[in-house]
Amino acid sequence: MANSEKYDKILDALQVLLENKKMQSISVSEIAQTAGMGKGSIYYYFPSKDAILDALIVRTYEKPVQTARNLARETDISPFTRMAMIFQACRNSSSAFLKSEGNATEGAREKAFLHQRYLHYMISGLKPSLAEIIRQGTRTGDIHFDYPDALAEIVLLVLTVKLDNTLVPSTREETEYTIRALVALLEKGTENPAGSLDFLMTR
Repeated sequence: MANSEKYDKILDALQVLLENKKMQSISVSEIAQTAGMGKGSIYYYFPSKDAILDALIVRTYEKPVQTARNLARETDISPFTRMAMIFQACRNSSSAFLKSEGNATEGAREKAFLHQRYLHYMISGLKPSLAEIIRQGTRTGDIHFDYPDALAEIVLLVLTVKLDNTLVPSTREETEYTIRALVALLEKGTENPAGSLDFLMTR
């Protein structure tokens, strides 16, 4: 069996266990048993149970991060169009996360723990690409802003927190209202006419 197959079997085992158990109550021995391998094999690939969870989150939600990386290289596309595509990737990822979470039985503390890992991955994974797209926009004159990394972080914090909808629970209308306000701030901060970036609200 190839090493990559064993690696994936470990992640698959944790994913199966999380469908019915809390992360805190799952042991490395249980993961090994579910994966059909010895406990020592687990530690060959991962130093801890938390490291397995981090790898599972990366595998599950890698697509939007990879999409952002690819978009950062597509310099022939308008920076705002690429930002809209990242917005949509965030929406899709949040929907997928909330759907998978709805099937789990863990309590509030466990959900908060999983959310924290997910949000950290999404923000840290998307920020470099979004900041690069903003920098490209400043070089072409489409964007006028002196702090691309900070702007990328602000946008991602608002998007992920609002779309995740657990830290500050909101109705769909309230979430859309906040994102519309974010778009308005982007227009003002990047010196674009009011309403010109409404397409960033892509659903």
